[in-house]
Amino acid sequence: MKLRDNNRVNVLGEYGGIGMAVPGHNWTDKENFSYVALPSFDGVMNEYERLANILKEYIPLGFSAAVYTQTTDVEAETNGLMTYDRKVLKVDPERIRKINRSVIETLK
Repeated sequence: MKLRDNNRVNVLGEYGGIGMAVPGHNWTDKENFSYVALPSFDGVMNEYERLANILKEYIPLGFSAAVYTQTTDVEAETNGLMTYDRKVLKVDPERIRKINRSVIETLK
């Protein structure tokens, strides 16, 4: 985020990668991949909030937007906010909404 150009939008194209394998809801239970593997729902939420706070620090440097990786687990990747079969949410949607709003409010 050190490059700043007032004529361009500065976007972080991929961040997150918070993983939690949920047995019985993965594409495979043998080998799963995530950038950060956590064992609990609370751990996932706390890491999501930690990353959001880092995003806030980038705003004064010209940061404009970010794309979270990823909405759902995909095959052997367990980085999703919900499981591969879409049956288990790994996050609290209301808390996600509050965290995201806090990042947006920082932009103002």
